Formats: sequence, C-alpha cells, structure tokens
Amino acid sequence: MTGALFHRRSGDIYDSGDRSQSERAWDDLLDGGRRWRLWSKLGWHDIRKRYRRSVLGPFWLTLSMAVMVASLGLIYGTLFRLDLENYLPFLAIGLATWNFVASFLNEGCTSFIDLEPLIKNVRIPMSLHILRVLWRNLIIYAHNIVIFAVVAVIFGVWPGVTGVLLALAGLGLLLVNAGWIMLLCGMICTRFRDVPPIVASVIQLLFFVTPVMWKPELLGDRRYLMVLNPFYHLIEVIRAPLLGQTPGWENWAVGLLFAAAGWAFTFAVFARFRKRIAYWL
Repeated sequence: MTGALFHRRSGDIYDSGDRSQSERAWDDLLDGGRRWRLWSKLGWHDIRKRYRRSVLGPFWLTLSMAVMVASLGLIYGTLFRLDLENYLPFLAIGLATWNFVASFLNEGCTSFIDLEPLIKNVRIPMSLHILRVLWRNLIIYAHNIVIFAVVAVIFGVWPGVTGVLLALAGLGLLLVNAGWIMLLCGMICTRFRDVPPIVASVIQLLFFVTPVMWKPELLGDRRYLMVLNPFYHLIEVIRAPLLGQTPGWENWAVGLLFAAAGWAFTFAVFARFRKRIAYWL
C-alpha cells in the first residue's frame, strides 16, 4: 500500500497528463523563482549549519583566500615580472570569481544527490534545489569579494559607479549561465554517478587554461585562443569593470550566446527527464 501511495503521489507531481512536459518544466522554473524566500532561507541555513560554533564562520574562507592571494601574488608577480600594484587586484578578483565558478560547478553536480530525502518526501520544484545551492555559493562569493575590496583600497583602485554597475551586470550574466550549468550537471550526475569526479578533473584543467593567475596579454599573438574559453568571458565581464577597464563586446556576446544556447539545450533535457530525477536517486 505504501508503494502504491508513493507511486500515486509521484504521478500527481510529475506524470499528470493535463499539460505537456515542457509546460510543467516551465512552471517548475517559474515556481522555483517565485519561492525566493524559501530557497534563500534554506541557502542561508546551509551556511549557518556548515559553520556552526565557528567564531569567524564563512570568513575562514575569506582568510584562506587572503593568504592565497598574497602568496600567489608574490610568487607569480616575481616569476612573470609583473607590477604588484596592477597584478594583485587582478589576482584577487580573478581568484574570488573563479572559486565561485568552481564551487557552483562542483556542488551543482551533487545538488539533487545531496538532497535526496527532501526530493523524495517534499513536493517542491526541482529548480528550487538549484537556486538554494547557487544562493549558498553566492553568499560565500560575497565574503571573498572583501579581499578584493581591501586590495583595491590599498592600491587605490576605484572602478567608479559605472564600473560597479557593469560588474553587477556581469555578475547577473554569470548567474544566468550558472543556473543552466548547475541544472544540467545535476541531472546528468544524478543519472550517471561517475560524472562528478570527471567534472572535478575538468575544473582543475580549466583553472590552468583560464586567465586567473596569469594575464591574457602573456599569450601574445595567441590571445585569440581565449575566445574559445567561455569562462574567461564570464570572469572578464566582472573583473574588467572593477579594475577600471571596459569589457570588450566579444566578452558580452560570448556570455549571452553561451547563456542562450545553454538554456535552450538544458530546458529540452529538463522537460524530457525532470520526472525521472526522483527515480534516479
């Protein structure tokens, strides 16, 4: 009887025949966005739970980021003979943003797996779980941005109001891309449990081929290779304005195309396999 009840409940949520799967997938995304109070509180609860009884809380990550920026800044600045006044702000915002990217890529893969009991027992939109993880990582990113703010004050870097607004627009573009990447990775990794370690290895590779610790100018005539790396463009639309520079039109174009193509593909996959996520867990 319990099995029949669970089957009937699952059918009520996922297998209703009154609407197409595309419509139900779209409603899932909209409903998840509307419940911002729920996923924001859940994300904040995750942060408090992770750092319970800790004096500094999430600022432990900020402290480790500060040590990393200082040490890597001195080492790579010396190796590449770079001016620390220009290199340290570049490194600080680059590392903070890359850590945010790496975090939502890694945690996006396990976003459904880690919340298996909740998904199987509570009727809430699947997209809400993605927003919860994304919000949690955005809070940590906000803590790490403090390092850039301190470095910017020390070296007199002032992006101005226009720069801050452009950086916020760039962050919005990054979040739009993060949404579909996490949703797609979450579905794939729920079905194929060997994928998360593969993604972790790819992230390590991307870190070295993305200009985070090194500047694109070092590529010389081969700088065009950066066009093939979408994460470079997504980082640059945030980093450049905060450093008092203007991102190139190609950075925005690649980021927007990446978002449009990614969401189109992910929505098709989500509409097709959304109802199977609970059964894969």
